[in-house]
Amino acid sequence: MTETRVPSRLFRPAQQEAETARTQLQTPQTEDPAYRLAFQDMDFLLREDLRPVRFQLELLKPQLILDEAHIASTLVMYGSARIPEPDKAQALLDMAEDDQGKRIAENLVAKSKYYDVARKLAQLASHFPLDEAGKRHFVVCSGGGPSIMEAANRGAADVGAESVGLNIVLPHEQAPNPYVTPGLSMQFHYFALRKMHFLLHARAVAVFPGGFGTFDESFELLTLIQTGKIDPMPVLFYGKDFWNRVVNFEALCDEGVISPRDLNLITFVETAEEGWEIIQDFYRNRKGEIDLG
Repeated sequence: MTETRVPSRLFRPAQQEAETARTQLQTPQTEDPAYRLAFQDMDFLLREDLRPVRFQLELLKPQLILDEAHIASTLVMYGSARIPEPDKAQALLDMAEDDQGKRIAENLVAKSKYYDVARKLAQLASHFPLDEAGKRHFVVCSGGGPSIMEAANRGAADVGAESVGLNIVLPHEQAPNPYVTPGLSMQFHYFALRKMHFLLHARAVAVFPGGFGTFDESFELLTLIQTGKIDPMPVLFYGKDFWNRVVNFEALCDEGVISPRDLNLITFVETAEEGWEIIQDFYRNRKGEIDLG
């Protein structure tokens, strides 16, 4: 008896159609932009009224990449793009030419220890084993830039682990740091969608000293937890002296604009070992998707 086989699809794949379109005859009609396939027409895709489509594409592409890499959860690490590793920080101090430059360089030297802390934390997290389904957890994820972000990706690379970098197009020239796994290095146009992707897979966040960008990312996270839009997770703030100097958290309570219990959303830490233990304890002491034994 002849076996009956039903084809999996009837329509030609879009990639095949695109190749056919590229080799079509050249006529006044086919050379006009109106004749281009919509998904091959960059002028069309970049139109102002196609912004909702670009939103969807920028949301979907990173999600597919992470899913195909079997990444179930991440350890997100925020921090300044201006805090170098200790040797480079000392070089900045040595080159300082005036009192203001020297004072700033001295502050960077004092904070440069967090480069090593971020690197060590990434090493610890990157040893986390696969789950029963072969999914990866606490995969290190940074903004893909220099300094603290570089330290995060570098720590994963130190132990032979892959890590994620979510970069953003900026007016000045930049490139992902060399420690981001190339296949997990992604670029964003929209800050909002980049921040969303930081948190879609995050199961812990480590916040190192930083500026406007770090404030933006970390306080949005705190707001989402505070308002119940996302479930609680470990939020580690590295450098208590720094954070209490630049943000008066207690004053926010005294002024009545946040609740005293909101301060419990933040855990101040100093070492990689301490931070990693807090993350593990959080998931050991609750029923969740991540099994820490």
